[in-house]
Amino acid sequence: QLQLVESGGGLVQPGGSLRLSCAASGFALDYYAIGWFRQAPGKEREGVSYISSDDTILYADSVKGRFAIPRDNAKNTVYLQMNSLKPEDTGVYICAADIDELGGFDESNFGSWGQGTQVTVSS
Repeated sequence: QLQLVESGGGLVQPGGSLRLSCAASGFALDYYAIGWFRQAPGKEREGVSYISSDDTILYADSVKGRFAIPRDNAKNTVYLQMNSLKPEDTGVYICAADIDELGGFDESNFGSWGQGTQVTVSS
């Protein structure tokens, strides 16, 4: 119940692209907001992007214009499309569910978390 599973991470060269998936089970994504977070070695976890059930979208300034967060309700999956990747994008990417759609990247709002998928951007 209320499980999120990330996939799609890997090694990519700077300037390349990756598409991460966040597959939900136990609840319907179209009634919840989903946030993507990341944590790099030696750094605190930070919010990356967020999408609500009515498609209100937020992006961190560091990824705005490069990342997108589409949602496929039929597949109960949200994605993180990452383009023009930089080495500083390296980290473990985790998706989480905000069941009350409170908005923003306050981690206390997210009650369900995935295990994460590693993204490494390196030449």
